[in-house]
Amino acid sequence: MSKPDLVILHPPSVYDFRRELKLYGPISEVVPSTPIFEMYPFGFATIAGYLEQQGLRTRIVNLALRMMNDPSFDAERFIASQRPTAFGIGLHWLCHAQGALETAKIAKRQHPDVPVVMGGFSASYYHEELVEYPEVDYVLRGDSTEAPLAQLLVCLREEGEPDDVPNLSWRDKRGNVRINPLRHVPESVQIRPIDQAFMVRTVLRDRDLTGYMPFRDWLEYPMGAGITCRGCTHNCVTCGGSEYAFKGYLGREKPAFRPPEALAEDVRNIRGLGRGFLMVIGDIRQAGMDYARRFLEEMAVLRDPITFELFTPAGEQFLRQVAEALPNYALEISLESHDEEVRRAFGKHYSNEAVERTIEAAFATGCQRLDIYFMIGLPKQTRQSVKDTVAYCGELLDRYGEDGRVHPFISPLAPFLDPGSMAFEESEKHGYRIFHRTLEEHRQALLQPSWKNVLNYETEWMMREDIVLSSYEASLELNRVKARHGLMSPEEIARQEARTIRAVELLEELDVLGKVDRASLDELQSELAEINAIASRPKNDWELGLRLGAWGSPRKVYFLVSQGLAAIVNQSRATASGNRPTGSSTERKASVSGGKSR
Repeated sequence: MSKPDLVILHPPSVYDFRRELKLYGPISEVVPSTPIFEMYPFGFATIAGYLEQQGLRTRIVNLALRMMNDPSFDAERFIASQRPTAFGIGLHWLCHAQGALETAKIAKRQHPDVPVVMGGFSASYYHEELVEYPEVDYVLRGDSTEAPLAQLLVCLREEGEPDDVPNLSWRDKRGNVRINPLRHVPESVQIRPIDQAFMVRTVLRDRDLTGYMPFRDWLEYPMGAGITCRGCTHNCVTCGGSEYAFKGYLGREKPAFRPPEALAEDVRNIRGLGRGFLMVIGDIRQAGMDYARRFLEEMAVLRDPITFELFTPAGEQFLRQVAEALPNYALEISLESHDEEVRRAFGKHYSNEAVERTIEAAFATGCQRLDIYFMIGLPKQTRQSVKDTVAYCGELLDRYGEDGRVHPFISPLAPFLDPGSMAFEESEKHGYRIFHRTLEEHRQALLQPSWKNVLNYETEWMMREDIVLSSYEASLELNRVKARHGLMSPEEIARQEARTIRAVELLEELDVLGKVDRASLDELQSELAEINAIASRPKNDWELGLRLGAWGSPRKVYFLVSQGLAAIVNQSRATASGNRPTGSSTERKASVSGGKSR
């Protein structure tokens, strides 16, 4: 088997999370992953697919997930066993600052002559700081690095200097830092649709199902997404993916939209793997109503559930178009706060009345489910305002939640305010105080035992302690509201309340003991592990009624992949012993299929 040109490693948030003493808090309550943030960016798949199309063999390894699933898994030994032309390490979300750098350090220790390439939004923002670390050789900047990365890998294979690779920050052979121009910023997203069968083939080829899984519970809660664009037309003040941020450090003046027909093909390819949670990321109205119409026309044959994002309230006419094309549709919208003044300060300029009209129109047109998100840590938001937001969730459930289709969520803006966002770059203007600004400061903060001290901000209206306590209070009260409306079981409520109450107590203990000594902290090890384990369990609200039966497609894929892997192993053993493969015709076909995949 030929060696890979690139092994892409997805690190945990904190590399040594299996040993570190930490109270994670509710920092991942509204995303599929756990507080280890084991879900890798969607870009890994597009990069791998593109590179393979260019003849560059690529392997994805979800290092975080492998470490989570197997306490005995030796990540350093695994990295030492690899022999790629280069290692790629994702630093997209800043919560991976410590894990990404530690993984890079290990790769460089085990393979001093193998280049380490980093990329992602956070890597792009901190590119100049990153290339000062001896374990990092190259940083690719921007939101579309597939082609520059292919160019870099060819250059590395030929042992040349990458002077002409766009978007690249690097150290030359004399140790000088070089910053190549950020000139690869495509105006449209024309990369070929992801072939979902490609992922299955690469799993078989690399004999590694876990390494390719997007997050821990994917087999139970399978999710897929079609992405409308790179860039954004909106300016939420805390978002590192806003229009302001894209212009500021990613060089993108306007969004690059996926052609609607190609987006529809992406979604159909994902659906080809079967039922599961399927979402279109990015409001399809951003590129105009003609774009939305063309996409919906292409999707009119799909009858499976599909979820759309709304960045602003939607009118009944648009929702009827959605319903006519996709009758089993669901919606997500992030209101951030019930308070219109807080929402405006955040960068969203619409009323509660407009939101409520959207809810009514959605349910009138057959919307299957509506998820509504709120956030803690906003400009002009106080602890009382957070309590009032939870009360508003209750009002929405009273008015619209009789049949269980409305699902409100609330969570803190954590662990970090995004670098590159308006709130980070113009913090005083928006009422923020920033505690960590450099990459190194964020890396060190992630090692703090309490998530309160990991936060890189507070506001004029809420100190860090207020944000933390409000997050727990809001979680408790919203759970009670949901229980009254049948959205949570009494057992789940009791478990969550016990966890939350103890977590608040542990916060205080960590503040005290953290100033004493490590031995005192060690006494809390088992209890912290238990609290964090509860926080890492699957979120029932993500289920969307799509938990699969024994032969649901992702489980079928799992079965087929497992059979293929078994066939490959059996064939290898037989070859090693000088025997031909034996077994039924079905087993032999699986063996042949596995062989072709290689």
